[in-house]
Amino acid sequence: MGFFWTCVALVVALGLTWRFLGSYMVGVYEGRVRWMWWLERPIYRLLGTDPDTEQSWKRYAASVVWFSGFSFLATYAILRLQGHIGLWNPLHFGSVGPALSWNTSASFLTNTNWQNYGGETTMSYFSQMTALTVQQFVTPAVGMAAAVALVRGFSRKNSSTIGNFWVDLTRSLLYVLLPMAFIGGVIFVGQGAVQTLGGPAHIHNVLNGVTQIIALGPIGFMEAIKQLGTNGGGFLNANSATTFENPTGFTNFLSIYLLLAIPFALTYVFGKMVGSVRQGVAVLSAMVIIFAVWVGFTSYAEHQNNPAVAAAGVHSQPTGNTVGKEVRFGDTSTALFGVASTNTSTGSADASYDSFTALGGFGLMTGMMLGEVTPGGVGSGMYTILIYAVIAVFIGGLMIGRTPEYLGKKIQAREVKLAGLGALVMPIIVLVFTGIAVSIHAGRAGPLNAGPHGFSEILYALTSQGNNNGSAFGGLTGNTTFYNVIGGVDMLLGRFAIMIPALALGGALAAKNVVPESLGTFRTDNGMFVGLLIGVIIIIGGLTFFPAVSLGPLVEQFTHHFF
Repeated sequence: MGFFWTCVALVVALGLTWRFLGSYMVGVYEGRVRWMWWLERPIYRLLGTDPDTEQSWKRYAASVVWFSGFSFLATYAILRLQGHIGLWNPLHFGSVGPALSWNTSASFLTNTNWQNYGGETTMSYFSQMTALTVQQFVTPAVGMAAAVALVRGFSRKNSSTIGNFWVDLTRSLLYVLLPMAFIGGVIFVGQGAVQTLGGPAHIHNVLNGVTQIIALGPIGFMEAIKQLGTNGGGFLNANSATTFENPTGFTNFLSIYLLLAIPFALTYVFGKMVGSVRQGVAVLSAMVIIFAVWVGFTSYAEHQNNPAVAAAGVHSQPTGNTVGKEVRFGDTSTALFGVASTNTSTGSADASYDSFTALGGFGLMTGMMLGEVTPGGVGSGMYTILIYAVIAVFIGGLMIGRTPEYLGKKIQAREVKLAGLGALVMPIIVLVFTGIAVSIHAGRAGPLNAGPHGFSEILYALTSQGNNNGSAFGGLTGNTTFYNVIGGVDMLLGRFAIMIPALALGGALAAKNVVPESLGTFRTDNGMFVGLLIGVIIIIGGLTFFPAVSLGPLVEQFTHHFF
């Protein structure tokens, strides 16, 4: 299937998903979908929570922190004790070191799935399944819960509660993630993805007497939740570029579809829960427009010949930059996968992003710098773009000279401060940590390349982790004490320093009354608001990071063409 028809099929599939999955998810969070009540009730009893009792934003946030802290400790303990756990460890891997365990635990806790290790050479099957794959289920569920809690802040009035975290978490898992991941996993395995607990294959070459070990494992079902939950962490180091994880062109298309499905569908959930689907369409439109522009730009950049290959005197290269790519996917479809991955905080890869052209890498990197809202991660993209929407409404209110309102809620000093904090924390931590990394020897020792591309490797890595994306250029040696520690802090702040202000914003909005609409009300369901929202996203992400990207991919591009 060509690139054009791939895009058409993707638009049709996502359009149907937006409507029907979105409607289904509204029923889930409103308690009308209960076909797994027989399993839901025992979980509440085990957790000791009353599903009919709701929480204030502070108790909701405290539940998020408590659950996340427990998850972090459990993951860290499994990795550190891996060498002493004999179950499902056919290659007898030892315990994971403390710095790498810290980074990996923070990574999978925050839905980042950044990997400073090769899965097939570091992790036992037990660690992959009980620590990492479990986190790939629960962390997107936490993001979905936080998004729905913020949406309730807009939909309610004079309320002191925004829902029950334990109920939202359980329903996200039981009714959305588990069924969809199971169906996706069956398809992946049916297409040829590996799924076994039988250990690796040992191949003996009779010609040279060498025995080769081919890593196998429970890969297929992990692949489904990897994409569906916008996780990105693969069982194998080569991720979706290997046929064991991504065997066919159809699974490549399915991967792109899965990682976009829930983030886009949540805009329908938002519209229905606030009582106006047009409001959801406005947010969706901003996401789609930016996403489409980034796909077009990056695909065009990758369809150009590789300047380094041309400089080496090879003038018969095929059209497009095929270096580091799977020929079964091609340059433009690979670019589509890369943009979908980096714009959804997924981080999975079906190619080497380090081998993209300078402008192709620029497209991947800047997609993350916009704040992962186009459409962003599962749940996190929704609550982050609503933070941008509050800022856009505030600016719009200033333009018309009246108190800003969004969905009938007055946006006052507290709301603007919370939204500003949520929008600016990511650029601050990424740029500060990048500055530290390039200023000390431990940071400068990481990049494989010198010059602007080496700087891009550092900037990309810390941008990826700060945005909970998880993809990498691939040229950075990240498994060092410095990058493991700073990366873990980067990921934790990138997750919770945005999520908690979002929950506080939801609580502040839920407590407000609804202001009746008037002739002076700034409309937020039309093209003008969509344009304003896009402008806010581009300005905060684009202008904040422009000096940094000017030193990396832009300088590299100019170097290829003018020197």
